[in-house]
Amino acid sequence: MRTDSAKTIYLKDYRPPDYLVDSVELAFDLRDEVTEVTCSLQIHKNPASERAHPPLKLDGEGLKLIELKLDNTPLSADDYRYDASRLTIESVPERFTLTSRVEIRPQDNTALEGLYRSGSLYCTQCEAEGFRRITFFPDRPDVMSAFTTTITADKQRYPVLLSNGNCTEETDLSDGRHRVTWQDPFPKPCYLFALVAGDLRYQQDSYTTQSGREVDLRIYVEPENIDKCDHAMRSLKYAMAWDEAHYGREYDLDIFMIVAVNDFNMGAMENKGLNIFNSKYVLARPDTATDRDFQGIEGVIAHEYFHNWTGNRITCRDWFQLSLKEGLTVFRDQEFSADMGSRGVKRIEDVRLLRSHQFGEDAGPMAHPVRPDSYMEINNFYTVTVYEKGAEVVRMQANLLGPKDYRKATDLYFERHDGQAVTTEDFVKCMEDASDRDLSQFRRWYEQAGTPEIKVEAEFDALSNSYHLDFHQSCPPTPGQPEKQPFHIPVAIALLDEAGNELPLQLQDGMVPGPTLRVLELSAPEQRFTFTGMTKPPVPSLLRGFSAPVKLDFDYSDRELMFLMARDSDDFNRWDAAHTLSQRTLLDLVANIQAGKPLSIDMGYVEAFAKALNDEQADKALLAEVLSLPSESTIGDKMDVVDVEAIHNAREWLKHELATRLREDLLRIYSTHCQPGDYDIEHASMARRSLKNLALNLLMQLNEPEVNELCMNQFQAANNMTDVMAALSALVNTDCPQRDEALAAFETKWHDDPLVMDKWFSVQANAKLPGTLQQVKSLMTHPAFSLRNPNKVRSLVGVFCSANLIHFHAADGSGYEFLTDHVLALDSLNPQIAARMLRIMSRWRRYDVHRQALMKAQFERVLAKSDVSKDVFEIASKSLAEAEG
Repeated sequence: MRTDSAKTIYLKDYRPPDYLVDSVELAFDLRDEVTEVTCSLQIHKNPASERAHPPLKLDGEGLKLIELKLDNTPLSADDYRYDASRLTIESVPERFTLTSRVEIRPQDNTALEGLYRSGSLYCTQCEAEGFRRITFFPDRPDVMSAFTTTITADKQRYPVLLSNGNCTEETDLSDGRHRVTWQDPFPKPCYLFALVAGDLRYQQDSYTTQSGREVDLRIYVEPENIDKCDHAMRSLKYAMAWDEAHYGREYDLDIFMIVAVNDFNMGAMENKGLNIFNSKYVLARPDTATDRDFQGIEGVIAHEYFHNWTGNRITCRDWFQLSLKEGLTVFRDQEFSADMGSRGVKRIEDVRLLRSHQFGEDAGPMAHPVRPDSYMEINNFYTVTVYEKGAEVVRMQANLLGPKDYRKATDLYFERHDGQAVTTEDFVKCMEDASDRDLSQFRRWYEQAGTPEIKVEAEFDALSNSYHLDFHQSCPPTPGQPEKQPFHIPVAIALLDEAGNELPLQLQDGMVPGPTLRVLELSAPEQRFTFTGMTKPPVPSLLRGFSAPVKLDFDYSDRELMFLMARDSDDFNRWDAAHTLSQRTLLDLVANIQAGKPLSIDMGYVEAFAKALNDEQADKALLAEVLSLPSESTIGDKMDVVDVEAIHNAREWLKHELATRLREDLLRIYSTHCQPGDYDIEHASMARRSLKNLALNLLMQLNEPEVNELCMNQFQAANNMTDVMAALSALVNTDCPQRDEALAAFETKWHDDPLVMDKWFSVQANAKLPGTLQQVKSLMTHPAFSLRNPNKVRSLVGVFCSANLIHFHAADGSGYEFLTDHVLALDSLNPQIAARMLRIMSRWRRYDVHRQALMKAQFERVLAKSDVSKDVFEIASKSLAEAEG
């Protein structure tokens, strides 16, 4: 076990940097065998440093040092120390220039951090700590510098040379090479540095800002993908306009560039002026991308663009503050996407992600606050807690302040901190100063881990015409935080009469009837709110719009849930009522399976499902969400011990039962929503496809020749990837002759398109039929698969292990062994991706004793590896520590 590099870093140990870097001049000489990097740093001692004469310490990993000069004087080996991760010079002046020349080998960089090769392209990924793999530098976000970058390369092979900022010089050289210089006038931390070199084409457009400046917009792709950029460009222009309208932020450089690359650890990177994207979030045509792909591209394009202000112009002081930029920017992109489509459906999608992933993270060994207190490897903290829960924390502040004061607060934040590296405390202080509100208790959302739980009890008093709501809040222990203080929790509510109308809400101390929607602010362990003027018991609509990231417990009857499912005007709560009703039904079925009892279904549930299915006035996209059953993992989260087989069998039985009882309704819905014509991504069109394909998926549970042929016809005749994948997914999970025919046809058509082949891998990895693990193992030898490509790993290994619960959790432990085999193989190639894969097993203690033992053995196998990376070591050791604790 390698523990020497697994040192824990603590927020409490933060100190200002001893030295600051005013400017950086970089020169890259790109060649096949080695790349030479010359770096000149203008450095001065930081007045805020706590030490009088500190040594200069610069980060540097995997660098071959060729030359080092201080104020143009060469340094000998006796003048410095370099231990393969840090360069130390004991004595330096107050202000000086340090010039280094190093060699690196991007072609060998399989970790995809720093400068690396993606196919024939050179590209970079420097967040969080990749810049140290390029040159010597104080690789921390609170050192902000002005960068000038010169790139020299063979012109025929690398005609496009890009970096941050504006292009200031282009020169052809006599040896067939060329040189390009880029200058970024805005100081930035080194994690925002970017470089791209290759044979690329670009789609060009322009955008005129609200102040009248024209910005050149370019999306660079490899030549064969130039026809897949239209949607990304439209999304970029929509995002630029939205940010001006909602936050008053306009773009600040002359050019904004996006580059799509195939090998990328994350979704995209907001490097100043030169965003580098996983090609998955740029490339789209109707025949290659699904509706969800188009929506994902729109959201990620916006997210990275919004970072120009919330992340670049204002960045985080240290990596513990990561949610300062990510939580805020996720909230901004969620609101943008809500405005671009259906606000209700977007909210449901965001909450489903939060509940299915972040709540689980809060309940497991990797639980941490939105602002973590410590880490071993920062790459392990790009999490749903930092991002999605962080966004919910910003959303709560926006809702507590209201639109006017929230805009005032963000304007103050940009004015006060532009050009600075700051903290979450600085952000909350702006919220307070702009609104005259005390958010002292609210800060606990940044400091305390875990998901708060709210139990609500209701009491109607007919004598006083009053209705009482009693709230009890608590938060379970998490690693390192056994006890929690009460949170400041906004709970949006409405009270509905028997017709579904929202009643005026008059609190007991109120003088006049209030609005029909109120936000109750919880701050104590127990609180009572009394509403007067109630002549009959209302039905409460609680936590409307999911106003806080909490677990709410209210003892609704099935009848009340059906009422809310049909009558609630809040889209989220309407969906949540249906979701809760389906969840109860499934848990009852699981209990019957465990007890060996016959399975049956309440006709009230079937009737509610049928009534919703036939609601012609409803938003079809919302309807599809309302009618979607909870996932197997969601049901498992409601059980003390996850029963893998019982959950799977119950859900499959319920789908078959609904399809049997509602066959004619489903066929009619399918038929009426099969509309011919050109594909478009308008909300109404996507909504029709969503409902149609939900009906098809349920019908395919019947495995009838007529329905199977209907599905195959859709697969063959569809003019868009959404309908093709919906049909293929249904066929792959059905034991019918069309299954193999469809898979073969898809492979033949798309074998040369890497992103489309990822869909082919994923749909097979998620198949519920027997023999799936063997098929997945076979697919890993397919020519289109590579363990070095993160998208491929996620589409095959990741989908099988995280989404296919019935096969991953096979009782013989074969799924766990499969995952560990590939975590160990990946660890020597790409530790970041290896750690993310291993995290899938981190909640192993929720399963039966037999499976616990099998998973524990695999974690121990990982830790027995002598050279395990600190990325993987942190996940494995913390996962086991929960058992030991």
